[in-house]
Amino acid sequence: MPVSLKPAFPDTLSGWIAPDRTAVIVVDIQVDFASPDGVLGKAGVDMGIAAPAVSAAERLVDAARAAGTPVIFVGLATTAATDSPVWGEWRRRKNGVDSGGALCRAGEVGSAFYGPTPQGDETVIWKLRYSGFFGTSLDAALRARGIDTLIVCGLTTECCVDCTVRDAFHLDYFVYVPTDACAAYDPGIHESALQSLELNCATLISTGEILSAWTE
Repeated sequence: MPVSLKPAFPDTLSGWIAPDRTAVIVVDIQVDFASPDGVLGKAGVDMGIAAPAVSAAERLVDAARAAGTPVIFVGLATTAATDSPVWGEWRRRKNGVDSGGALCRAGEVGSAFYGPTPQGDETVIWKLRYSGFFGTSLDAALRARGIDTLIVCGLTTECCVDCTVRDAFHLDYFVYVPTDACAAYDPGIHESALQSLELNCATLISTGEILSAWTE
């Protein structure tokens, strides 16, 4: 009978997140989701809750660049033409009115990245749904670089980070989530989302652990 060979896996974190196999995915850290001057901030959402995660994501991105690890930015970019009738109806049922789809309008200030921002020829992936993989070229961009391991950070933990991580796992990527470099607007929801991801599809880690591994 043929022998089934298992792939050789690294024994250390530094091996798992080596720059030649890893990418940092920054999800939806944009003005409308992270800045007091964005749509959610002006609506009264406390952006101070997200601020530490944005700062940690900046440190992570700076360290990735220094280590030679690719950084890919994923952002929401909507237009009136791409607004989903289904999503509009869902909001109407939830809120009693159709609150519109004016978050992160393409080409406007609200869709601009906030905190960590793309530099040079870094890849930017624009999306219309929660997951960075749904209807985008993200998977193809990663495969073209030979990447099999992702470090996913951003906003919000229970929504776009969660959906992106789950899709990555379904596509057979190894996924790390730096718990301090992502956030929800409710700390309890953040913690619950992390517990669910750890239970099902991701390895939880801290930004400090990643930075230490890259400098070993």
